[in-house]
Amino acid sequence: MLLSKTWSWKAIGAVAVLPFLGQLAACGGGADSPAMDVASASTVVSMQPTPALFTSGDERKLRRVTQQGAVLGIDQSATSGTYAWLGLPYAKPPVGALRWMPPAEPDTWSGTRHVRAFGASCVQGGRYFSPPPNGEPFGLSVRDGLGKPVGEEDCLTLNIWRPSDTAAKLPVIVFIHGGSNISGYSADPLYNGASLSAKAHALVVTINYRLGLMGWLDLPQLKTGDPLADSGNFATLDHIQALKYLHQNVEAFGGDPGNVTVMGESAGAVNTWALMVSPLSKGLMHKAVSMSGGLVTSSPAQSRAYAKNLLQAMLVDDGTVANAALAEIYLATRTSAQVASYMRSKSANDVVRVSMAHSALGNAPAVLTDGAVIPLFPSLEIARGNYRQVPMLAGNTAEEGKLFGSLVGAYKPNDYDRFTMQYNFDPDAPPTLLESDLLNPQFLPVDRPVTGWNSVSAALTAAIFTQGTISSMGTLSLQQPTQMWYYRFDWAQEPAPFHTVYGSAHAMDIPFVFGNFGKSVFSFAYSQANKPGREVLSDAMMRSIGSFAATGNPNHSALGAAWPNWPATLVFDATPTQPRIGVQ
Repeated sequence: MLLSKTWSWKAIGAVAVLPFLGQLAACGGGADSPAMDVASASTVVSMQPTPALFTSGDERKLRRVTQQGAVLGIDQSATSGTYAWLGLPYAKPPVGALRWMPPAEPDTWSGTRHVRAFGASCVQGGRYFSPPPNGEPFGLSVRDGLGKPVGEEDCLTLNIWRPSDTAAKLPVIVFIHGGSNISGYSADPLYNGASLSAKAHALVVTINYRLGLMGWLDLPQLKTGDPLADSGNFATLDHIQALKYLHQNVEAFGGDPGNVTVMGESAGAVNTWALMVSPLSKGLMHKAVSMSGGLVTSSPAQSRAYAKNLLQAMLVDDGTVANAALAEIYLATRTSAQVASYMRSKSANDVVRVSMAHSALGNAPAVLTDGAVIPLFPSLEIARGNYRQVPMLAGNTAEEGKLFGSLVGAYKPNDYDRFTMQYNFDPDAPPTLLESDLLNPQFLPVDRPVTGWNSVSAALTAAIFTQGTISSMGTLSLQQPTQMWYYRFDWAQEPAPFHTVYGSAHAMDIPFVFGNFGKSVFSFAYSQANKPGREVLSDAMMRSIGSFAATGNPNHSALGAAWPNWPATLVFDATPTQPRIGVQ
C-alpha cells in the first residue's frame, strides 16, 4: 500500500475541540454550575451523582438516559442550534486482557455522567493528521507529536450532536474518520458535527476506534478459538460495536435506530465498505456514504507476517535477543500464553514506538479477509448479493493526489516546518509564500507536461483513488443500479500558492460536508474573498447529505440541478462568489 509516515492514503481525522472550549465555559461554567477551565476540557467529568447543574427545563433537554446510565450534555443552541454529548463510552477500555480482543459492552454507572468533553484519542504514531500530545486541543502543538506516540489506549468513545428542537426519529449519520487506519481522532476540528447536524436536521455521530497494530493484528499466539477474537479485525469490530451501541441508545437522543447512514472519508470510506460486506452489520446500517475510498482489504497472511516481524522487533528492542534470527529461536521456546502475556505487558506507547522505529515494518495491514468479520472474497459476495443492499452515495475530489506529495518527494520543507508555515498562514493577507516554498524544483512549474506537479498528482489521483472508487461502484452497480449516486468535488479557490499546491486535494471536501471553516489543518484555504461561494457550496453539500440520510436520495431543490444515478457525475464547485453545481 502506498503510505508514508506522515501523509498517507486514507488520510484525515474528525471532530473539533477549539469551538467547544468557549462554549464549555458558557454552558458548563455559569453561575449555576461548577467552573470548568480549558485545561479540564479533555477530561471526562465525574461519573458520580452531582447536584443539578441546570434548571429543570434545561436538564430535560440535555439529560438523556442510556442503557449504561444517565448522561448530561452541552447546550450549543445559541451558537450552532444543536445539543451535544461528547465522549460517550461505547465499549469497555481495550486495555490489559482486552487488548487485541473484540470490544466488550461498556460499563454501567449510577448517577449522571457529564459528557461535555471529547474522549481521549486512540494511541497512534504522531503524523500530520494525528492529535497533539498530552490530550491538548488542536493547535500548533500537533507538530510536537510528529514521530512520537500520541493518544491513549482507553479511547473507545463516540460523540453525538442533534438539532436543538424536540423532533424525534431523526436520521442518524455515523461518521468514521480517515487517516490510513493508522492515525486520526474524533476531536479534530475538521469533524465537528454541529453544523451538519443543524443543516441536515439529523443526529450526527463521530467515533474513535483502535488504529494500526492496535486495531488490526493477526498474531497466532493471541488466538483463543473464538472466530471474532481470532479475526484480527479488532477495529472493524469497534465500528460494529459503535453501531450496536447506537442501535440500543440512539432513541434516547431523538434518533431513529431504523435509519442509520454510515459515512466515512478515505480510510473511513474503506471501513464503510467493509461494513457493507460484513455479515455482522446486518440491521445496523441502512445507507452508506463513501468519500474518497473503495473496497480495499488485506489478507490474514499479510497481517501475520507483519505481526511476526513486530514481535521480533519488540524482543530486539527490549534487549531480550540481539537480532531477528535469535528472536525466532527464542519464540520457539515460549508458549502462546507466554507470548500473549509478553505482548500485553508492554505499554501501548512502547509498542507504537517500536513500530515507528522499525521503518521496514511499514504499516499494519487493515480490514482482514478472515472469513468471520470480513468475507474471504468481498467482491464475490457483493456479486452474489451477500452484502448490505442499501443506498450508496460516493465521491472523489478532482485532485486527490495533491495531498500525497511525500510519496513522490514533491513536498518541502520537513513536516514540522510545513505544518508551522501552513498553520500560521493568513489567507486574507498579501501572499507570503510561493509554490517554490512548498514544492521541490523538479515539480515546477506545476503545469509542465509529465513531470510538473499537476501531471504527477493526476497520476496519483487515478492510481490510488479514482479507480478504486469506480471499481467498487462498478461491482455494486451489478446489484443496485438505481440506489447509487456519485459526485466529484472540484473547488480550488484557495489563496496562492495553495490553489495549485493543493487545489481540490484529498479531504478538501470534508470542511464543506461538515460546514467547518474555522482553524484546522486546512484553514489556510479559507479567505474572506472565497467565503460567499464556498459557504453556499457547503450548504448545498450538507443539504444533500441530509436528504440522502432522510430518504436515500441526495437530490434537493438548492442543488439547482437534478442529480441522476450512477454512472452520472454531479460536480460540486464554486467561484469565489457563486456555486457551480452541475452534471458532467
